[in-house]
Amino acid sequence: MDLLDRPERDITAIKMPEWGRVGPAVVPVPFTVYDDSGEPVEPIHRFLRDFVARGNRPGSVRSYAYTLLRWWRFLRAVDVPWDRATSTETKDLVLWLQHTDKPVAKRRKASAATAGTVNPVTRKEYQSDQYKPRTVRHSNAVLRTFYEYWIEEGRGPLRNPVPRDRRGSRPNAHHNPLEPFRPEGRLRYNPKVPKRKPRAMPDDAWLDLFKAMDSHRDRAILTLAVSTAARANELLGVRVCDVDWGDQLIRVVRKGSGAEQWLPASPEAFVWLRLYLAELRRLRPEQPLWWTLRRQRVDGRMQRVPLEYDALRAVLLRANKLLGANWSMHDLRHTCALRMARDEKLSLRDVQTLLGHAHLTTTQIYLEDDQDEVIKRVQQHHAELERRAAEPPQPVVGPAYDPGDMSVLFGAGGLQ
Repeated sequence: MDLLDRPERDITAIKMPEWGRVGPAVVPVPFTVYDDSGEPVEPIHRFLRDFVARGNRPGSVRSYAYTLLRWWRFLRAVDVPWDRATSTETKDLVLWLQHTDKPVAKRRKASAATAGTVNPVTRKEYQSDQYKPRTVRHSNAVLRTFYEYWIEEGRGPLRNPVPRDRRGSRPNAHHNPLEPFRPEGRLRYNPKVPKRKPRAMPDDAWLDLFKAMDSHRDRAILTLAVSTAARANELLGVRVCDVDWGDQLIRVVRKGSGAEQWLPASPEAFVWLRLYLAELRRLRPEQPLWWTLRRQRVDGRMQRVPLEYDALRAVLLRANKLLGANWSMHDLRHTCALRMARDEKLSLRDVQTLLGHAHLTTTQIYLEDDQDEVIKRVQQHHAELERRAAEPPQPVVGPAYDPGDMSVLFGAGGLQ
């Protein structure tokens, strides 16, 4: 059949089957994809094993597993074997992601009314039910890597179903060599991602959020986040031995590189940290720093367990519900970075080191004017214009005459 005579798939008619799941796996693979019979999907499991061997972290393995599970479900919906997929399937998946809602949309209850809207307090958009361009780009990158592995192994399709965009003599031919870029070029079906500017949390909003915390532990975490710019998972990974009380430093493990780094924190953060630790029993140096109470299912007793991200997220959800806001832990990182970038005593290189960015160009976004600050200056400009317009007009006074000229013109007595 000629390519032009082949019918196009009806994207709206594609229904993803409820097939398979992502779950923990045996060492060394932390997560893998299981089929309906509970057996690991062999092509995915072998790829993830190689992915782990290349030094990738468990969070990345979990993210890749969910992306490949969605790809497997899509191939089952269009009845195409994984090793017979072509660029047509990649294109159709991208179109399907752009025109369908996330599965979470069916489970929404209280958040259904705010999905995709803008919060009046923070002026941030709530998570919508549509897949974002970054999700589509991540999906293409995962599938490209997955098929590169199997093509090198001598299996899979002859050509990678996630093609590169070859609209030039070479990838990134006109790119600034001083800025980082991917040498393999742009993937063909990658959508454009709108540039997002970081926004600092206003001081009054920060105080309101801080007052909404009801424990010393939560106050300590927030003040550490806003003074060190550490990510939430980096803070949650801090152990007791990672706190330097003398120099007021904390040691975190960086998200991307896995490198250890000491970060300076504010004196206020260490005050709240001391108050929090005074409520606990003595902890061993190798134990986690952050703990919470969790009711046991067996006997119903409360027991201390390490604080995880979901529990910390629940703390912010309760505070946001009280304030009518939608702040996140990452907003505190942006706030800290913007405060430091505006300090003339700190260089951009200092900010880059504290944030743990690999490239200086990533940190340069914090040099741009914050939208809230621009709005305040323009509002002050309009208020000044309105104040001037409300003032009564002043009489026009002509230039004063020089007394010497008047004496020459009218004599020694001048003008009487």
